[in-house]
Amino acid sequence: MASHNIKIHDHCRVSPPPSTPETSLPLTFFDAFWLRFHPVERIFYYTLPAPLSHPSTFLTQLLPTLQTSLSHTLRHFPHLAGNVVWPSHSPNPLVKYTPGDAVSLAVALSQSDFHHSLDNSPRHASDSRAFIPHLESSSSHAQALSLQITLFPDRGFAIAITTHHAVLDGKSSTLFLKAWSSLCKTINESKSPSNAPPPLAKEFQPFFDRNVIKPASELGLDLSLDMSELLIKFFPHENTDGRCLKLLPFPPRVDGAARATFVLTRADLERLKRRVLSKWDTEPEPQSKSKYFSKPATLSSFVVTTAYALVCVARAVHGVEPGRDKFGLGFTVDCRARMEPPVPDNYFGNCVWGLMVNAEPSDFVKEEGVVAIAKSIHGKIKEISEEGVFCDSNLSSKYEAWIKGGVEIFGIAGSNRFGVYGTDFGWGKPAKVEIPSVDRGLTIGLAESKDEKGGVEVGLVLDKDVMNLFATLFRGGLLDE
Repeated sequence: MASHNIKIHDHCRVSPPPSTPETSLPLTFFDAFWLRFHPVERIFYYTLPAPLSHPSTFLTQLLPTLQTSLSHTLRHFPHLAGNVVWPSHSPNPLVKYTPGDAVSLAVALSQSDFHHSLDNSPRHASDSRAFIPHLESSSSHAQALSLQITLFPDRGFAIAITTHHAVLDGKSSTLFLKAWSSLCKTINESKSPSNAPPPLAKEFQPFFDRNVIKPASELGLDLSLDMSELLIKFFPHENTDGRCLKLLPFPPRVDGAARATFVLTRADLERLKRRVLSKWDTEPEPQSKSKYFSKPATLSSFVVTTAYALVCVARAVHGVEPGRDKFGLGFTVDCRARMEPPVPDNYFGNCVWGLMVNAEPSDFVKEEGVVAIAKSIHGKIKEISEEGVFCDSNLSSKYEAWIKGGVEIFGIAGSNRFGVYGTDFGWGKPAKVEIPSVDRGLTIGLAESKDEKGGVEVGLVLDKDVMNLFATLFRGGLLDE
């Protein structure tokens, strides 16, 4: 296993420049939802020519550039070097940077097969875990960010990032990584000295003003059921002190599980869109929501990718374990452009809200499940476009009903619009990007295709038998017309 082939070379702390002042940001209601949620993890793999990936060269030349550019980047994102805290005098938790705080950065060397990590084919789910840094948390504080750089001698390297979801969402995390890679590439190409930090391009500068997020009450949201009450319901054996900041245990599912990436090409997606639209009117819709289910001219790649992948997962799970046949889907949408007035695209923090589709739990495993689920996702997105993203006031009760009814809930991580394959630190674009944290639930990870504009990558972790059946269903379904 990969963990037996890795050695920690160094464990250092990288701080913003000394001139960076103390700063803090209150968490909004968008952030508070994720306060004790498990961290989000991503790994970016990069190939390197042998001279650069030799340990002596990498550790003495490339690593210092990565560390220096990280420090310069933290000058613009100081909160990521800090911690989530909840002062006794504050009504809300804060993410706070105090001079002396730093990002934990582990540097490791791995003798495991680098090309095996780049392969999309199923492999042991535990293999990726050796490359992921731990995010510390306790009842009184939690790290915002942790990093690990792993060198595969004479092959390449990986940068893994673990983030606290209450501090930033996927868009903010991607903004930080693109800022870091941009500064690193600039330093690498210009060979500028460490005491002359390059400027950060405007497109990568974060926006911190919390005043653009209106209070929940002004948005028509009733959040009277606070997070501590929900924690008591769903995690009765955990510390449910309302101010406890320790992340809840969502252990990875790695024993007997496989991790793999599947690709839908642009041609695949076009075929799926045509197929779904050709059968659109054969699937019923909720009578109360019928106006949102009229047949559209086309469908988004997100809708058909999600519907197709999750139906294949549900059928594979059901095929291996026939008693598991009830599924639901919850996913988040970016609210920045949906707020009134719109929130800047570079807003730092969380600005996502959860949605739950109206599909019946049995829809995922029925014959025309892809059509039914695509129709449900499209209808929900159209509903919030017309009525507002907060139009569904019964999310918590619906979630509770699903849990009590034995419904297994699918989730989605990442996005095919983040552009993660553009994260170039100066030695080329990633050879692969994956979201290891999908192994903590029935979750798929989405990214744009590395090889083709318009394609989508789907990453997932499933029990080995389920994965084998999923692969057959996924590939076979693309051949049908």
